[in-house]
Amino acid sequence: MLLQALEILQIRAPGGRSMRAARYALLLVFTFGLCLLAASVSNAQDRSQSVIHNGRMGFVTTASDLGPADASKQITIYVWLQLRNPQAFEQTIDELYDPSSANYEKWLTSDQFNANFGPTADEVATVESFLTASGLRVSSVDEGNLYVKAQGTVAAVQKAFTVEIHRFDVRGKTYRANVSDPVINGPAGALIARVGGLSDYALKNHAARAVDPSTGKPLSAQPLSAVPNGAFFSPYCLQGVDVENFTTDGGYPKATYAGNAYGAPVTNTAPGTLAPCGYEPSDLQTAYGFNTLYKAGLNGAGQSVVIVDAWGSPTIAADAGAFSGFYGLPPLNLKIYSLAAPCPTATATELQDCQGWAVETSLDVEYAHTVAPGATLALVEGASDNDDDLVAAIAYALEHHLGNVISNSYGEPESQEGLPENDPFDPVLEIAAAEGVSVNFSSGDDGDFTDVGGYRDVSYPASSPYATAVGGTSLFLNQNLTLGFQTGWGDNFTQITNAADAKGYSTPLVPPDMSQGDGLGFYFGAGGGVSGVFRKPLFQSGLQGRFRLLPDVSYLADPQTGVELFCTGSSCFNSDPTQIYIGLIGGTSLACPMFSSVWAISSEHAERALGQASRSLYDLPSNAISDIVAEGSPLDAAGLINLGRKQIFEGPYQLIGPESQAPFLSGLFEAPDGTWLALSFGTDSSLSITRGWDDVTGLGTPNAPNFVNAFAPRR
Repeated sequence: MLLQALEILQIRAPGGRSMRAARYALLLVFTFGLCLLAASVSNAQDRSQSVIHNGRMGFVTTASDLGPADASKQITIYVWLQLRNPQAFEQTIDELYDPSSANYEKWLTSDQFNANFGPTADEVATVESFLTASGLRVSSVDEGNLYVKAQGTVAAVQKAFTVEIHRFDVRGKTYRANVSDPVINGPAGALIARVGGLSDYALKNHAARAVDPSTGKPLSAQPLSAVPNGAFFSPYCLQGVDVENFTTDGGYPKATYAGNAYGAPVTNTAPGTLAPCGYEPSDLQTAYGFNTLYKAGLNGAGQSVVIVDAWGSPTIAADAGAFSGFYGLPPLNLKIYSLAAPCPTATATELQDCQGWAVETSLDVEYAHTVAPGATLALVEGASDNDDDLVAAIAYALEHHLGNVISNSYGEPESQEGLPENDPFDPVLEIAAAEGVSVNFSSGDDGDFTDVGGYRDVSYPASSPYATAVGGTSLFLNQNLTLGFQTGWGDNFTQITNAADAKGYSTPLVPPDMSQGDGLGFYFGAGGGVSGVFRKPLFQSGLQGRFRLLPDVSYLADPQTGVELFCTGSSCFNSDPTQIYIGLIGGTSLACPMFSSVWAISSEHAERALGQASRSLYDLPSNAISDIVAEGSPLDAAGLINLGRKQIFEGPYQLIGPESQAPFLSGLFEAPDGTWLALSFGTDSSLSITRGWDDVTGLGTPNAPNFVNAFAPRR
């Protein structure tokens, strides 16, 4: 149309310009200009009114869709706001960790972050208006303006964000989730980073109790009153050589097995010798060299270790206090910040989940205190085990300046989270890094996750480049309770006999059973591997590949060489509410608070906040971290099965059937019912323990005195 108007302007009638044609052309140009302006305004409005935020969970494309969610159900959503100047913020973080920068370790204060990068009050007000106009009730606004929290029915939320919310079956549990990306209409759209709460997908805590593989259930906890003098499980997880002969009521098959003797005999009843084995706080303090730190006056004094858990435990103060007193630790300084209503226990599943998180909370608090007995522990109890409630708990810790290290012992397979678009944790982890706070996550207890999802995966949020990922080891002590050796945590069970019959015969199995269907084979191990989402951060530039590698560092995690846990029966063990019980436990949930406490002691020695731990670990002196290597043994379990006319030899590799062919350690193990098994250590699914960094233990375990001394005070 514009070209036509210009052509009309150039038409000349005989004898001169046609004024009528010119006026007509000018009118066309003016009209066309108005059309262009209107179209431009319309397009701008379209862009501001319909902003799509990718917020689907990863499982939506693979899980079984059970149909629409109950439209009348009330749900809570979190609307997270965009950070301002994101590129400048990332550059600022890089400078804070660059020793050559003038801004090195000049951590941002909350006021500096809010002034330059945080969402503003006006932006929050815009989002609140959108939610209210959409029929939702705003219940709270984050103190740092990071999110607005609101409630409404599923129907109202679907309408507000133009989504459908369905129910999905994910590994036997039902979760809700949106099947399309949320759409935010109006000016709020440009301000919103993510809509959380459309899904109620739960993160899994990484506490793992020692198992009785003959039943597939955790080994029974012992009441505290049963052993009043304070000595419980044997601290010796290897007890020489065992040779066992099995027969079938005097007939065939017969078998002879020999190998390392794992754990104390099940017949032991004397205090301090209970089967199979487990460590008390003093054992860890001796084995890992923490006593050397304490003698130097370093125990975490003046520091605070923040622990984030879902719901917490209703008896945590009493249980941890009893634990501390029982083992002769300094008095516990525990501060509890509850963001949660009581954990729901109406159904058997809810009760199990609540008790699982109570176990997790007890483990975190008791062993953070074990390692840093002089530190304050700040327990932040998230409102639930959903992403957003746990992210909000971390944000609370940052906004209230609760400590310079935050320990988190939970996660889920990266692929289930819908990353990278639906990334709930990273913005808050970036803030932590900028403010000099290390946020540490356990790397998981399912090895390479093949047994969970059928494919290799890693745990998120541990996989974030702004997190420190803590893997796990198995620990074996010398007779003087010093550290004998460690290997990467990964346990395989193979059943070699049936349970003892009425006459006491344990009939050999032909062949031995290592099937997953019977709860055998690979049972649990430290998570690790290659992120499928996050690019390799600069601090891992010396390692191979292009993506983030897990873990960074490790500590004891194997529950079969685990630690003693105190917890009231009703909180953790579905048992007597008047009794405190002692159970054997591990998981990378043990490793993470241990490392977090060592980091706090390092900050105590350095006399300053040290920031994100993983950015420092790869440049430390070689003696600061002990490399963990694969450990084999000439006494690995093996057997000869006699069928009368035929004999079958079961060597260590045939007996265990590990996925990795790296050396491993194995021994013989008697379950409480008289079933005999072969148990291996260092067989972590397809993951391998190697020299240098590996995908089970990372760089290794801190050599406590050298590690802490590597962070010297600035003078």
